Amino acid sequence: MAIHRAAVVDSKAEIHETASIGAYAVIGADVVIGADTVVDAHAVISGPTRIGKGNHIGSFSSVGSPPQDMHYKGEPTELIIGDNNYIREYVSIHRGTVSGRGRTVIGNGCMLMSYCHVAHDCILHDHVIMSNVATLAGHVEVGSYANLGGLVAVHQFCRIGAYTYLGGMSGISMDVPPYMILAGTRNQMRITGVNKIGLRRNGVSREAVDRIERAFKIIFRSAPDVVLQDALAQTEQEMADSPEVLHLVEFFRTSKRGVVKRTEES
Repeated sequence: MAIHRAAVVDSKAEIHETASIGAYAVIGADVVIGADTVVDAHAVISGPTRIGKGNHIGSFSSVGSPPQDMHYKGEPTELIIGDNNYIREYVSIHRGTVSGRGRTVIGNGCMLMSYCHVAHDCILHDHVIMSNVATLAGHVEVGSYANLGGLVAVHQFCRIGAYTYLGGMSGISMDVPPYMILAGTRNQMRITGVNKIGLRRNGVSREAVDRIERAFKIIFRSAPDVVLQDALAQTEQEMADSPEVLHLVEFFRTSKRGVVKRTEES
């Protein structure tokens, strides 16, 4: 175990023998740090927080801090971080709330660039990228392989679909469907098309991408008099053997905030 002599580590923290803790880092009680995880100088990790293996936590980051919630009264909520994540300098990640999920969760293989913020009760699935200063309000869920550009801000309780690309400085106030490219703010949000490059780069087959594009045309570019539910039913019927398309349809049907549907041609 490589713990710098200038680090401050609570006696109730559990640190794997292969982990590394830098100078002036502060590790609080009820923090568990897994194998081969590196915590750089001046980082602060508060508990209850569980961190898996192979993570890298940058200098001056604040991980596992109490939620910024007026109703929080010090309850023992938690933060769970998976494996092989890269959390850069000045990132802040807060624990959950008892009125929410009770935990904030970061999956595996994510990269959170400098100054990102993940608020209480958020869920980031695997391989999410958040560019510099991207910000999630409370209770946000981000699907696997989603990519958030710099300065993106996401309203509380929104869902960001898997393989979605959000252009820099976008302000998100509704659910963003999987596989799409989106940019804009509030009532000016626009979907520009399917994120074909992101899908193929992350191993989605050409056949699956073609089906997603077909579903996009049915759902997003139907005639103005076609009801959304009818477009979803048509999509489901025509491509019932495509798990990616069925996931897209289900995303629409389970939305509570409404799904962005406006495109550049709308």
